[in-house]
Amino acid sequence: MAFSKQQLQKFADLIKIEISDEKLEKMNIDGVIEWLDKLQKIDTTGITPMLSPAEHKLPLREDVVTEPNMRDKILSNTPDTAGVSRGYFAVPKIMDE
Repeated sequence: MAFSKQQLQKFADLIKIEISDEKLEKMNIDGVIEWLDKLQKIDTTGITPMLSPAEHKLPLREDVVTEPNMRDKILSNTPDTAGVSRGYFAVPKIMDE
């Protein structure tokens, strides 16, 4: 499956990254897609899925509140105090409508 330069530029626009025309020319997307297709064809029947290749368990601790009612102290760290009176951090808008 070959991707055209226009398709790659559309993908880049959809995921909000800028790629120069020179970099698009150098990208070997078709090779990556072929490699992913090969991975999809591997028979994994009977293989137990795993979250991590490491075979260790993390130690758990008791979930205990050590310093209660720290909301005001935490909110005092914000540079933008617009939401502090309502009990939240105000952050810049990041998504288009």
